[in-house]
Amino acid sequence: MTVLHTTPTTVPAPRRLLRALPRRRDALAHLTPNWYASIMGTGIVANAAVTLPVEVSWLRVPATAVWLIAAGLLVALTVATVAHAALHPETARGHVRHPVMAHFYGAPPMAVLTVGAGTVLLGAPLLGERTAVVIGGALWVVGTVLGLVSAVVVPYLTFLRHQIQPDSVFGGWLMPIVPPMVSAATGAALVPFLPAGQPRETMLWLCYALFGVALMPSLVIITLLWSRLAQQKVGAPGMVPTLWIVLGPLGQSVTAANLLARVAPTAVDEPTAAALHAAGLIYGIPVIGFAGLWAAVALAITLRTARDGLPFSLTWWSFTFPVGTCVTGLSALAVATGLTAVGMTAVVGFAVLVAAWGIVAFRTFRGSVVHGTLFLPPA
Repeated sequence: MTVLHTTPTTVPAPRRLLRALPRRRDALAHLTPNWYASIMGTGIVANAAVTLPVEVSWLRVPATAVWLIAAGLLVALTVATVAHAALHPETARGHVRHPVMAHFYGAPPMAVLTVGAGTVLLGAPLLGERTAVVIGGALWVVGTVLGLVSAVVVPYLTFLRHQIQPDSVFGGWLMPIVPPMVSAATGAALVPFLPAGQPRETMLWLCYALFGVALMPSLVIITLLWSRLAQQKVGAPGMVPTLWIVLGPLGQSVTAANLLARVAPTAVDEPTAAALHAAGLIYGIPVIGFAGLWAAVALAITLRTARDGLPFSLTWWSFTFPVGTCVTGLSALAVATGLTAVGMTAVVGFAVLVAAWGIVAFRTFRGSVVHGTLFLPPA
């Protein structure tokens, strides 16, 4: 079930470039939805930078640059995806029917939502606050609708169409059902910009409903994954990075619970807002603790696999966005609790995120622009 490509390292550079040229010309023939994970992983770096619980004024400029890169990638990849579907419809339909690749259709809506959140957080100096909020809100609507579609269609295909084996469960099963959780977290930033009264309160409770849409199936899939790892073991080395995807719904849910509680006073009465604040803490602290446990296990498995060879593929982007959601979750908890230790943990996590993003972005550039191997058809 592996959808990976390794990057050659022994062919001389000029020859590699010549070999890569036809692959790049045929890039659209084998364009897969998991390319959107690169936008998710890039955008979360920018968003995490400006939501840290400590004031680091100089971070805003590089964060804005990273957001612009993510936005540019979103536009370019969306155009390429539409062209791919038009020029290679059978291949595109094959991705939907594939029991592994289909789950990565959760990546496009999360990429849209991540860039939209960055627009609200970072776009005002460039676009003006009103324009930034309008664009960010439009991207939120598009990402939310696409996310709800993926949360329904992909499980439907899994239940009725895909051929599933006992070892088929992998971290990617979380991809299509997590987008509503991302909508819940990113929607919090839009609540204060809506008219007071019914519109604002409706948005708040809608985000909590989206929180539930993603939370329940995430718990089921994480349980299934734990069982599969215990009974079927880790499996193919190239799929090991997808273990990190589990951090996505965990970190994003902590982020959502506490960001929504933070804006609740603008939408609901004081007792309700206080209850939501308490709920965010009661939920967030234990869940971030479990995220730490899972990260430790995933790190141990990743290091053990790397000793024997961990082939590079687009699944390496699993080292970025899920970690980034834990950083934003820790940041939200730090603000909610006022605990310095939690804030410092968020800063350390952000440093790890930036390092991971730098490595994966470089390897992706090399595997696509230099070698062209990432444009080969999936194995």
